[in-house]
Amino acid sequence: MNKLRILIAVFAFFGVIRLDAASPNRPNILIIMSDDMGYSDLGCYGGVDASTPNLDRLGNGGVRFTQFYNTARCCPTRASLLTGLYPHQAGVGHMMDDRGTDGYRGNLNRRCVTIAEVLKSAGYRTYMTGKWHVTKDVGENSDKANWPLQRGFEKYYGTLVGAGNFFNPNGLCRQNSLITCKTDPEYRPESFYYTEALTDNSIRFLEQHRNESAEKPFLLYVAYTAAHWPMHAPEKDIAKYRGKFKDGYLPHRVARLEKMKQLGLVSANTILSPGSDEWSQVEHKDWEAECMAVYCAMIENMDTGIGRIVSHLKSTGEFENTLILFLQDNGACAEMIGRAAGGRANETFEGRPVRTGPSVMPGPGDTYIAYGRGWANVSNTPFREYKHWVHEGGVSTPLIAHWPQGIAKERNGLLESQPAHLIDVMATCVDLATADYPKEYLGQPIQPREGVSLRPAFQGQSLNRSQPLYWEHEGNKAIRDGRWKLVAKANHPWELYDIENDRIEANNLVSTEPEVVRKLTEQWLAYAARTNVLPLRAEGNAGAAPAGNVTQRRFELAPGASLEQDKAPAIADREIAVTAIVTLTKPKPKGVILSQGGTRLGYSLYLDEGKPVFAVRNSSGVHEIRGSEVAIGKHELVARLTKDGKLQLLIDGVSAGADVACPLLAGQPGEGLLVGRDEGGAVGSYRTPNEFHETIHSIVLELSQK
Repeated sequence: MNKLRILIAVFAFFGVIRLDAASPNRPNILIIMSDDMGYSDLGCYGGVDASTPNLDRLGNGGVRFTQFYNTARCCPTRASLLTGLYPHQAGVGHMMDDRGTDGYRGNLNRRCVTIAEVLKSAGYRTYMTGKWHVTKDVGENSDKANWPLQRGFEKYYGTLVGAGNFFNPNGLCRQNSLITCKTDPEYRPESFYYTEALTDNSIRFLEQHRNESAEKPFLLYVAYTAAHWPMHAPEKDIAKYRGKFKDGYLPHRVARLEKMKQLGLVSANTILSPGSDEWSQVEHKDWEAECMAVYCAMIENMDTGIGRIVSHLKSTGEFENTLILFLQDNGACAEMIGRAAGGRANETFEGRPVRTGPSVMPGPGDTYIAYGRGWANVSNTPFREYKHWVHEGGVSTPLIAHWPQGIAKERNGLLESQPAHLIDVMATCVDLATADYPKEYLGQPIQPREGVSLRPAFQGQSLNRSQPLYWEHEGNKAIRDGRWKLVAKANHPWELYDIENDRIEANNLVSTEPEVVRKLTEQWLAYAARTNVLPLRAEGNAGAAPAGNVTQRRFELAPGASLEQDKAPAIADREIAVTAIVTLTKPKPKGVILSQGGTRLGYSLYLDEGKPVFAVRNSSGVHEIRGSEVAIGKHELVARLTKDGKLQLLIDGVSAGADVACPLLAGQPGEGLLVGRDEGGAVGSYRTPNEFHETIHSIVLELSQK
């Protein structure tokens, strides 16, 4: 009998048989996710701006993955992380809206299980704090079937919704009840700040765990909302960074890239992707610098909280056998929320109006401002694009894996370059917890998980991944197989990159590697059909976006007008005619007179150094017709996209030149209409918001019948 026990112990030690589910050696699992941060914001990933000593210590004491991927957006990422599936398989291919097919229900379906459900079945205690954002049912009287407690978590404190005021968040929930920071029966600090509240409640759950069931392992999922807009932080945290960003974007991108090279995160010959914004063109530099100061304050506050959680684990003796995973939900965010002068934003929880625009310094709870594209470009150094897109800047995230008892000391601080994905987190947890991933749960058949366990990579071994990695979000799509990445923006052609040698996606090889393109395209289409991606719900495709105002053909628009997506002109497959009367008081003025759409579809009438330009962006690219410079005075500008596919521009009744060929727009843009600016992705060849500071007397937009 003793020999048999010794033999079993030897086999268990070498991994020949699984440890019993009751084994005390199974690790605790702590998953920490931040929100809307870029790849190079952490010090251990090249950051030189925000102070992140606690995450840096975890990175230097564990393994840092250099090619770990998310899904480019908050909701799909959370669905994929929780379930080990691609987001469309879990029902969350877009956001919290039901778009009519199984891949886009805006709710976790019952054909998937969460990590909490699986680990709870294996004897783990399961806790969560922070942002849930995987159900559209968030009201007190709504269906709670997809709230955290109904999806495997035993204790929950956080927000069910995606974003909100950090000093008084809406959608705050404890267990199964909606609360406010003032009515919470268990937690009422003298000064409330959501990031600190998540840290405090995470530690409370750990204390309760130790008192209630110290003999059991735990899963704790902490989903911070830092550093998602609005830019809110305590003044004491902001003060440290105030004045440090008045030198603009480029010096910080350069410094980050240099540090990334020194750390080995990118190759020595890596260059910066093209910059998004020129500091010399920024009108409100002090305000812009303050936005980045608040952003860094938000990150440091979160890092301090993570340090407090780590200190608690050390004080209770659980740190050594706790796997800590830190990652981000998407790339940095270039959204323009609250950045336009006179723009609208959400209200505070109490219903008070909030202050927005460049005349308002961000930070306090009555402001609602995003930090903008220029700083998002810095955060994503050195990559292209941002949150929403599936180029590297949208989907690349740090992954720190720290586990003293499970990662050999000689691996501490090393980099792991094998590509990995959110789908691998479920597989890793199942592996380490010696849990059974079910074929059926609560009477429902469960889809097989997609990922592979990351445990071999912790030890420097191959993941032996047999399938490529895939993406789709809002029509943006990609596949990564080894060195190759095939990627496309919505309604744009495929691009092919050798990621091993071109991580910034600068050298498009689509024309020189046709066989690679063919193979990867076929694989992506098979994935899309298998995982509920199809029919593709990109802007420009039927059912992808509201159709716009389909009943109105003539729009008289006042200066500063703004029409939301569903109220904007329905321009798909229609002739467009814009008549604008403006007065110019300065030579060579610039700015957008009228825009509808963004970087996928749309049109824009604008001035470029005094020259009128009419631009239309569609699946074949940007088409523009330009006029000669106009003099100071009053002018009538008429721009048309004709039914036969031509751009025309008349200045005071005189043609600006030969017509330019341009197809009609194939669908309704995902953005609305704006007069005097372009707040989102640029339609034409300019940098947003490109405000028009001259006088607009009137604009009339007319559409043909379909």
